[in-house]
Amino acid sequence: MTAVTIDAESLKEQIARARQGDRWAAERLVRAHEGWVRSAIYAVSGRRDEADDLAQQVWARAWDRLDTLENPAQFRAWLYTIARNTAIDVGTAERRRRTKTTALERTTDLPERPQRGPAATAAGNELHATLLRAVQSLPALYREPFVLRHLQDWSYAEIGEVLGLTTETVETRLVRARRMLREMLQDKVEP
Repeated sequence: MTAVTIDAESLKEQIARARQGDRWAAERLVRAHEGWVRSAIYAVSGRRDEADDLAQQVWARAWDRLDTLENPAQFRAWLYTIARNTAIDVGTAERRRRTKTTALERTTDLPERPQRGPAATAAGNELHATLLRAVQSLPALYREPFVLRHLQDWSYAEIGEVLGLTTETVETRLVRARRMLREMLQDKVEP
């Protein structure tokens, strides 16, 4: 699916139509928001490999609860809350499951990236994996705003709205996230 942008009036109309069971309207809402929903899941869980499965759960929950959305203008914040809570719920269940496994049964969160060719590709793959591990290791407190800002290009105000923070707090968390990443990557990435 390709990304679709929806203006405020069209958003209200699409939500109203989706509430009435219009599949086309629901599909348009998904296309317009699916990218950042996956990023929100990643921001909370720190695991890209879960994003597709969890996104399906998010949309299922959203359609089940669409009648609870009081203000269509708040759709993005409402949907983010569902995505965040879904990722937290799954993460909690995963942690419970992991405590029951032995250390030998545990697997790494990052799948191996296949080496496909010349040394430059291999180096790029290694750099990508290193950066991804560093972002994943950030505490969720800092990872959420970092992913929303730098992977989804959300404004500080938008991040503050969905996370319930002031723009100053968002800015502070982003500064700290960047500082933590610089420290983690200091000896691992060449300038």
